[in-house]
This record gives sequence, C-alpha cells and structure tokens, in this order.
Amino acid sequence: MTTQAQSTDELSFEEALKRLEDIVNQLERGDVPLDESIDLYAEGDKLRAQCQKRLDAARAKIDQIRVRADGKSGGTEAFDA
Repeated sequence: MTTQAQSTDELSFEEALKRLEDIVNQLERGDVPLDESIDLYAEGDKLRAQCQKRLDAARAKIDQIRVRADGKSGGTEAFDA
C-alpha cells in the first residue's frame, strides 16, 4: 500500500489509475478486513475524483488546441474516447 506521505495528489495520472485498479482488485477479492476496506474505498474515491479532474483538464486543453492559426475560434467538438 502506498504511504500516506506520498499524497495521491503527487501521483501521476497513470500511477493514480494503477493504484485505483489495485484497490478495486483488493476489494473484489473480499478478503480485506472491514476497517481496511473502508479506508481503501475512501482512498479509491479520492483517486477516482483526481483522475476525473485530470481527464477534464486534458479535455479542456484539447478544446483549446482547436483554435485556428489566425487566433480565431476553430470551434470545438466533443472528444470521443
């Protein structure tokens, strides 16, 4: 388990996603004690929110890139995953 000293905010998107996957796997196995499960769930929820925030920021950057060379808006399109 990552130490709380390394805040989830310090993790890269990929590290946060990997940690979230690890948490889901642990919880799905069902062999984690209840108190630890609650802590893992809380950490997972924080990681999920962090990943979503970073995805939203990436989408905003993609929308900004869609500005034409003359500086005028080239419009934006929905980002298809």
